[in-house]
Amino acid sequence: MDSQTVRENVQTIADQFAEARTERQRRRELDTADFEQLKTAGFHLTGVLAEHGGLWESVQKSSRTICELLRILAHGDSSVALVAAMHPTVLAFWLATPEVAAPYEAAWAEQRDYCSKTALEGQWWGTITSEPGSGGDIFNTKTLAQPNGSGYRISGQKHFGSGSGVTSFMITTAVPPGAAEPDLFFLDMRNVPWDGSSGVKLLFPWDGHGMIATQSHGMQFENFPATRVAWPGNIRSLGAAASGFIACCFTAVIVGIVETAVESARQRLQARSASMRPFEQVEWLKITQEGWLIQQAYQGMVRTLETKGSAGNYEMLIGKTAVAELAESAMSRLCKVMGGGTYGRYSPFGFWFEDVRALGFLRPPWVVAYDQMFAGAWPSS
Repeated sequence: MDSQTVRENVQTIADQFAEARTERQRRRELDTADFEQLKTAGFHLTGVLAEHGGLWESVQKSSRTICELLRILAHGDSSVALVAAMHPTVLAFWLATPEVAAPYEAAWAEQRDYCSKTALEGQWWGTITSEPGSGGDIFNTKTLAQPNGSGYRISGQKHFGSGSGVTSFMITTAVPPGAAEPDLFFLDMRNVPWDGSSGVKLLFPWDGHGMIATQSHGMQFENFPATRVAWPGNIRSLGAAASGFIACCFTAVIVGIVETAVESARQRLQARSASMRPFEQVEWLKITQEGWLIQQAYQGMVRTLETKGSAGNYEMLIGKTAVAELAESAMSRLCKVMGGGTYGRYSPFGFWFEDVRALGFLRPPWVVAYDQMFAGAWPSS
């Protein structure tokens, strides 16, 4: 299935989702039927290597295609779009690094192929990396990984497990014995009960103000089987290769939400535009300005990936953070212009406002993002 066909299929699904927006925005859980529909549409191919029949060629060649699919999907359902974004962004830790250093070349190639082929089979990937008290910094991970035969077993508490119950595999971080910092692992979550009997216990079912149907649960792991990345001790290098792409995918989802919200407001306000009060006029113009800036930042991010790849990571970080701030500001203004009715659950605007706030907390979250931006603001001479 080629990228244009997948795009057309995803557009059709997004349109269907939009028709049921009121019901979807009230959902507290994901519907597995949505992901079966996305699989039929070919979206799962965003995590599959081109040589396996997928849409992934490289960061430079594949980012625009994948980000646009996510932007379109977000027009229909914010939560489904965000969970869907986790699939290619998680797999990018493997996909964005075609080769590694000796003596890990063969093991890496085998694992990279394995991950791609699970996606080709229709298995969804997600993440459960964050930990309470870590400040969103994965290098503050306290979860431990103990060797067990040819694999590992992890023990620790995690939260923000986006897509729990839908995803077959989830990445996480844990600290192996003697390691100075955490490493990357993935977990096979297929048919695993959450009652603790198999080493996974549901602690905190997701009950978010925004992205309410992402099932971003908190879990306790006790001696749960895990597979370590086949290029051990190189989480920073793997992250650097994928981080710009990850930032752009998350941004694409929020851009799609803002586009839908602004267009919906425009349609509702058109009839009374001549009688809008001065405050409403000024706020609407500011919404228009911020919406334009969001589009420029997003398109700039995509172009940066196409021309620089991971060499543009600092620019990607600035772009993602700028869109996070602009989206929250624009949606706050939009709710004011639309009036107090946005507090009601019959209005879509309050839901969209909370949904766009997610971008600032997605990797890297606010605190870590600003640390990184400040550190990069002083080029070495």
